[in-house]
Amino acid sequence: MFLVKVAILDNKKKNQVVSLGLSAAVLVALVFWNNTNSAANYQYLKNIVPDVQNGKYVFTVAGCANCHTTMGKKSEFVLGGGMAFPTAFGTFYAPNISNSKDHGIGDWTMNDFATALKQGVGPTGEHYFPAFPYTSYRLISDQDLADLWAFWQTLPAEEIASRNHDLKFPFSSRIGLIGWKALYFNEGWVGPDNERRGRYLVESLGHCAECHTPRSFLGGLQQDKWLQGANSLTDKRVVPAITPKTLSWSVSEIMEYLSTGFTPDFDVVGGSMARVVENTSRLSREDLHAIAKYLVNMREKWE
Repeated sequence: MFLVKVAILDNKKKNQVVSLGLSAAVLVALVFWNNTNSAANYQYLKNIVPDVQNGKYVFTVAGCANCHTTMGKKSEFVLGGGMAFPTAFGTFYAPNISNSKDHGIGDWTMNDFATALKQGVGPTGEHYFPAFPYTSYRLISDQDLADLWAFWQTLPAEEIASRNHDLKFPFSSRIGLIGWKALYFNEGWVGPDNERRGRYLVESLGHCAECHTPRSFLGGLQQDKWLQGANSLTDKRVVPAITPKTLSWSVSEIMEYLSTGFTPDFDVVGGSMARVVENTSRLSREDLHAIAKYLVNMREKWE
């Protein structure tokens, strides 16, 4: 998901503050980056025997089609992109991630694929904007990654050129992303160890925090306010908190919502969450239960 709106300042002051913040972030990053191996090596993934059917399941849980399906196409597996995401930083456009060698990722290796998901870095070393939720996907398991890659090889090519993002300066500069990662590209989990499957689905594949957690003025997740709600990234709606104290739904009620789109009050899901429920409705009952248990058992974090 995408960066939230910057704190309300007049344009001049906002640009000054952000420019200073990015400059400081880049300085911090120089030390960080010198001690980081940017040339990741995930060649060991080739030794994993992939499960293509599980790869398809991971594709659904991760919501890949929600952003990248070709505009106007009905099939969720035609990934030509094109969807616009207007934000306070400018407009992001979902790129072509189909198997086109000219316009998509058809010439990528598994190592390229893994590096993009786990580090937010492209094959030529460019840093991806965190509109691509690699901050969550970084925690994907090796098996799921290998399975997803194997499934990806079965998808069609879509010969449509990706549209360039239309971003304001200084957000258009990818050099600032080095500093951004030094500040916000945190490792590790937030939720409790006793709900590992639910934690994995919520914090990694489902990337729920990307919308439901507030961000700093530089767009980093505020982990001390985990899942406590945020302003919508692309419109004026408020994304609700899904903490136990605020939501107060039972495990069975959460499962029902994720499988049918109906709330305990018989309201129906809407907005961008409707696309999410299209995916969660296809999850196994075991995984729906794991997600619900995770959300309910996060109670102690806010009490």
